[in-house]
Amino acid sequence: MSNGREQVGRHGRAAERLQGTRALLPGGWSAGTVIEADAEGCIAAVAAGTVAGDGILLPGMPNAHSHAFQRALAGRSEWAGPGADSFWSWREGMYALARRLDPAAIEVIATWLYTEMLEAGYTTVCEFHYLHHAADGRRHGDIAATSRALLRAAAASGIRLTLLPVLYQQGGFGGQPPSAGQRGFVLELPEYLELLEALRAEQGPAVRIGIGLHSLRAVSPAAIEAVLEWRAAHDPGCPVHIHVAEQPREVAECLAWSGSRPVQWLLERGLPDRHWCLVHATHMDAQETRALAASGAVVALCPSTEANLGDGIFPLADFLDAGGRIAIGSDSQVSVSPLEELRWLEYGQRLVQGRRNVAASAAEPHCGARLFRAALAGGAAACGQPVGALATGHAADAIELDGAHPALAGAQDDELLDRLVFAGSRPLLRRAFVAGRELVHDGHHRLAASAGVEFAALMQEASRASSHGQS
Repeated sequence: MSNGREQVGRHGRAAERLQGTRALLPGGWSAGTVIEADAEGCIAAVAAGTVAGDGILLPGMPNAHSHAFQRALAGRSEWAGPGADSFWSWREGMYALARRLDPAAIEVIATWLYTEMLEAGYTTVCEFHYLHHAADGRRHGDIAATSRALLRAAAASGIRLTLLPVLYQQGGFGGQPPSAGQRGFVLELPEYLELLEALRAEQGPAVRIGIGLHSLRAVSPAAIEAVLEWRAAHDPGCPVHIHVAEQPREVAECLAWSGSRPVQWLLERGLPDRHWCLVHATHMDAQETRALAASGAVVALCPSTEANLGDGIFPLADFLDAGGRIAIGSDSQVSVSPLEELRWLEYGQRLVQGRRNVAASAAEPHCGARLFRAALAGGAAACGQPVGALATGHAADAIELDGAHPALAGAQDDELLDRLVFAGSRPLLRRAFVAGRELVHDGHHRLAASAGVEFAALMQEASRASSHGQS
């Protein structure tokens, strides 16, 4: 892909013109496409034109669910303990990591992670953030200190950010007290509203502030109501994200507490709508599946994390058949690849159902293409930002594939997306743009080397602490 007039900017070259020999547009595939970006980084025009080269333009993929700090745990919990391993035993290791992290460490981890995301094709990230305090529950001074670390990491890397500060109040359904490992997450309701107010001042063209409700087990019904009242008064369209129905034990405990299943509990109160994103929603019955699809809410699916933690398999075919919307997320960062999330979303279904191309439909027979488009649209809704489409008025966020790569030879239109999802890898991605600015060139982010050195030093220190029994 060649660029028009360029200027040196804070995050690399600011491209006013993006060009591709082929481009995925909302109405289908276009040949010889020229995309003009305005000074604000939005798409001002999309037109056909004569384009040299072999670049293929796709919208950048939104990452609908991320816990950045968990990148420092990825691959470090893959050994068996004395008892049966599960999500709940993994959670103790996550708490141990969280206890060691201050705002500076969070910034180091997130900066490295966000460069990885951009190199992999994610151009927007929804950061579901609950590490608010020190391990003993004391403030870091500024209540938004750790959130500001994430804002700095996003600004340094150039990734578009939807920051979801998370309300976390209790250790379990019915107001159970938080455990020692959860104290650094806990906010009282007035503190949470204070945090939201502080962060709203940080909103800008590439930053959106939304609401994170950790889960029904960690937030009281009264607090949910109060936060939604605040939202109605201050920002009615902001996205609302919540973990829900991730584990069978969670469903059983919710039934014992309320008489309803978690997704059912939300639906009975008419809460999920097109601005909501339910993370995982793995364990739903048929009625919940149909009703959630009808609500317009997005479900953020994180197949690599869900597999890593033994969560279970989402009822994908039934949800899509009912008109449900999906997005994908990297969650615990055991994988930082949208292709792997999409691939294993489908492969998990194939293993359970014993058939191929589960996500395909009569209207959209190309399985990879259907999943890719669904994740773009659902991810854009989850982010609450104008992303996920190469169209006038949307953000000029795009990735460029190497059309000369042997893995794509001879592929046309939707078969390109099939090959990308099921046979592709990161080397297929050549460039990534956010707001028209080139952040990844020849597959590499300009900060990758320096951010990697800082992350490696932090990991070395974490390994030394673990070897001395401090983890």
